[in-house]
Amino acid sequence: MPIEAKDRTVLRDLAQQLAEAAAQPVMDERRAMWKRHNRLERVRPLVMVFPEGSWRELLPQSALICEGERAREIEWHLRLRLFYRDVIPDDSVIEAEWIVPMAIGDTGWGIEGKQKPSAQAEGAWAFDPVITKPSDLDKLHFPEVHYDHDETQRRYREMRDLLGDILDVKLKGIAHISFHLLYLYTRWRGLEQVMLDMYEEPQMLHDAMAFLEEGHHRLVKQYQDMGLFSLNNDATYQSTGGFGYTTELPLEGHYPNRITPADMWASAEAQEFAAVSPEMHEEFALQYERRLLAPFGLNGYGCCEDLTGKLDLVLTIPNIRRISISPFADVERCAERLGSKAIFSWKPHPSHLVGDFNPAQIRDYIRHTLEVTRGCIVEMSLKDTHTCEHRPERFTQWTQIARDLAEDY
Repeated sequence: MPIEAKDRTVLRDLAQQLAEAAAQPVMDERRAMWKRHNRLERVRPLVMVFPEGSWRELLPQSALICEGERAREIEWHLRLRLFYRDVIPDDSVIEAEWIVPMAIGDTGWGIEGKQKPSAQAEGAWAFDPVITKPSDLDKLHFPEVHYDHDETQRRYREMRDLLGDILDVKLKGIAHISFHLLYLYTRWRGLEQVMLDMYEEPQMLHDAMAFLEEGHHRLVKQYQDMGLFSLNNDATYQSTGGFGYTTELPLEGHYPNRITPADMWASAEAQEFAAVSPEMHEEFALQYERRLLAPFGLNGYGCCEDLTGKLDLVLTIPNIRRISISPFADVERCAERLGSKAIFSWKPHPSHLVGDFNPAQIRDYIRHTLEVTRGCIVEMSLKDTHTCEHRPERFTQWTQIARDLAEDY
């Protein structure tokens, strides 16, 4: 349904505010800092905040003005970006653009994972395995990519008509490349059973990982052959922290209409293997992920898993540039091993935003990490905040503390 005139007025006003925010000189300064940072030049530690689960408190549906469903969806995303202007003074770059995703999908892997829901609204679900024996792997098939040109153009025309004279409306295809092999497989097999399989059914686990590796190689090839890749050397979110601004990508002489993996960032993670030994991590995950990442120009690795004892292995990933240092990692040991070889993408503990909010404790906590990482290329990425207890000012305070300390270091 077309967007009603009243809703259009609201959206265009928000877009104008966004364009004005993007025109501030500080955005050019931040963009330049990210490019230097991603080249492994020491600027100051960069600060990012991703409220994630807290957005339902920070920007609830009740805060929206538009009436139409589609208009409310657009309004929410515009207000989210303006929220950084007003409440979260981190190092995010506000761009005067609206990204229209191309209508790209695939046929899936042949099976769907199941889970047992919690009795509580926000409670933890349990695995309900659909792969119970080696022969069940025969149910899997490789995904086939499909692209809907007409739907893509419809989306593009809609946003060009609505906001094209205010924001730069851009079509974008596959730009965030992230491999999650164990995330997929544990939802089919069950996490506990995968842990046991490393001892009881190692060949079955290897067969599953090999199939997923091959399937992702095929997906990458289809995206490339169909011209569906888009450059991600911009504000595109990278790995599990950081942005893609870089002067190193795309490769010199690249073809704008035929982007290859060598022109792009990519990443992988294996959070499910947080408690697994380095040897097991290498055997059942990293060797497969390494081959998937090898064709890409720059790579990131890790998420919430503690990689303290695995950095030697992670550093063997071709073109590794960003490594996640989780809230559970030993920052001193990681700093000693990592140095300036890759970005020290630190994830501060999000629990500091709940309960008794203690600015002094937060300051000491962040200062300790910045002190022990003086020889590293550091970024701080506050994420996984499932609630701020309806106290948005906590994000402002945390960000300001982190920015102040970053200036000191």
